[in-house]
Amino acid sequence: MRPIIEFCTNNMHFGTDEVMEKLEENPDYDVLEYGCLNNCGQCFMMPYALVNGEIVEADSADQLYDRILAKIKELEAWDALDLD
Repeated sequence: MRPIIEFCTNNMHFGTDEVMEKLEENPDYDVLEYGCLNNCGQCFMMPYALVNGEIVEADSADQLYDRILAKIKELEAWDALDLD
């Protein structure tokens, strides 16, 4: 599974631009930036991103980075179970 991580440009004021840049360094991730992800209430309130279409949110950009990595590990574990 190659995770798709999506960011909203309008959410960058929370520091998610730095999170996005760190994640882009990993060639195993597809990191995308959109003008709007249509989650305006979420976007206004806190840092967030979509990981394979699921919302991952946090109180800070640093915490978001950690939660995104945890979500990817969770998805990889599910994929491993499906292969067995």
